[in-house]
Amino acid sequence: MQLNILTLPGDGIGAEVTREAVRVLEAVARKFHHELNLSEGLLGGVAIHKTGKPLPDETARLALEADATLMGAVGLPEFDNAPPEQRPERGLLGIRKVLGVYANLRPVRSYKALIESSPLKNHLVDGVDMIIVRELTGGIYYGTPRGISGEGPSERAVNSMVYTRHEIERVSRMAFQLARNRRRKVTSVDKSNVLENSQLWRRVVVEVAREYPDVELDHLLVDNCAMQLILNPRRFDVLLTENMFGDILSDEGAVLAGSIGMLPSASIGDKSPTGAWIGLYEPVHGSAPDIAGQNKANPFGAIGSAAAMLEYSFGLMKEARAVNDAVEKVLDSGNVTADLRPAGAPATTEEVGRAVCSYI
Repeated sequence: MQLNILTLPGDGIGAEVTREAVRVLEAVARKFHHELNLSEGLLGGVAIHKTGKPLPDETARLALEADATLMGAVGLPEFDNAPPEQRPERGLLGIRKVLGVYANLRPVRSYKALIESSPLKNHLVDGVDMIIVRELTGGIYYGTPRGISGEGPSERAVNSMVYTRHEIERVSRMAFQLARNRRRKVTSVDKSNVLENSQLWRRVVVEVAREYPDVELDHLLVDNCAMQLILNPRRFDVLLTENMFGDILSDEGAVLAGSIGMLPSASIGDKSPTGAWIGLYEPVHGSAPDIAGQNKANPFGAIGSAAAMLEYSFGLMKEARAVNDAVEKVLDSGNVTADLRPAGAPATTEEVGRAVCSYI
């Protein structure tokens, strides 16, 4: 099979973890006899430096031409006080919009080898296996009107949380379809006791649930959900959220997995003419510029994102399983980066990537 993949290394440690994810994809291509065609584009701070835009037109074109896109991370401290349109994160929002990826899938799983890495008690973390489905192209991050106006005591800022029925329906169906292949339970998160937006969200999710009578549905208010993720995380199978709630809650999943460097993600849109899901794949972590270039970043999130790409965009289940099995074997071996190894000599980013390849 031909795998036409665009890589967007981005900023900070993005280039380092993406390099190891590509190394793993190359190992998969060799073992399973696929043809890997790679291209590379600019996104984020590095794109601003070279082109003046966080999302250059050329990058958008390359993303639309590729079968799937693998991203590192974006963000640099030097842009913290820049106007919103000139921040690296605007490039991330832009590429999501260009590709039309509306559902962000973030699996959160506890590994036996990392039980001690979580600050929570072992009996709470052991056996955690959930997937957070976050709506990605609506809500407060995209809603209008927005902006800052006025001056002095009357200066004000406005952001609008906006959802249409169609946006809620399509991400809900994604969650229910995933649940059918798991433990058949969806937990929908909202703030319907306060927000009209959430009241529509809950009503539409209930309507969609009628199409999936074999899947159990329950609802949690977002503040209670944040608490339950810590008190009883094993109760969750598929967690369905709007954009901002999912952004916050999915990072809480790092506490369960032992490190934010462990969390992959897949942003999925509609199917292409070939029947594959259009996808943007990236680790959940940020660009961590303070450790960039030191060969110490955890690449497992990026490698897991590559495995998700093989599964969702190319339908290569056996290949995705080979990557995930190799990751678990490396974790069991203890050959891991410093964030997962409080004592002893840690492995480098490259050593972890090569170890995964050797098990593949």
